[in-house]
Amino acid sequence: MKKQFFLIMTILISSLMHSQDSLSHKNEKAKIFGVSPSKKTKNVNGVLLKYYDEIDNEITPKKVNGLGLGFNGLGIFFPVLLLVNIGSINSWEINNADFEDLPKKMNTINGMQLAIINMEPTVTNGFELSLSSNISAPSVINGVSVSPLYNFHHTTNGVTISTFANVSKKCRGLQVALINVCKDSKGLQIGFWNENGKRKLPLINWNFKSKKEKL
Repeated sequence: MKKQFFLIMTILISSLMHSQDSLSHKNEKAKIFGVSPSKKTKNVNGVLLKYYDEIDNEITPKKVNGLGLGFNGLGIFFPVLLLVNIGSINSWEINNADFEDLPKKMNTINGMQLAIINMEPTVTNGFELSLSSNISAPSVINGVSVSPLYNFHHTTNGVTISTFANVSKKCRGLQVALINVCKDSKGLQIGFWNENGKRKLPLINWNFKSKKEKL
């Protein structure tokens, strides 16, 4: 009995020491300042300066605890192009059949994301502010997303606020904009025109039942 007790204690102590070594190793790798795209940057406890990572190019997923800053210059032109084509808003939707497997390949920002435009596959847990959020990339916002122009996400859990349009495939929460479009919506939409999987209405729209079919 004593031998078994000492054996268990030895295993537990060894496991704890290994865990501490692993944590120390991870902390050593974390940077205060990182850049994206970069295969060397993985964990950042501070600021990530990002330009354009693509899943198709096998990006190295990055975890940021702090601030993500995006300076993609294309963001200056996209809002104008989208404003001209606002009549075809249904074609703006991001549609990824295999989206369930994508988040683990995406960058994760725990904190705040500030960008002219975000064209990187990103999961943001916190607050997001940009001129045109997440265009041409699957993305998730768990928190609040604000844009003076447009908000584009695959999945939104929380609140999205913009002037012209909020477009998502899956929504859980509140959308506020001139035009709100979400095929799988569970929550409220407030705007001049609102569309969800159940109905299309001006001013206010709602749905509190989850969509049963798989996206």
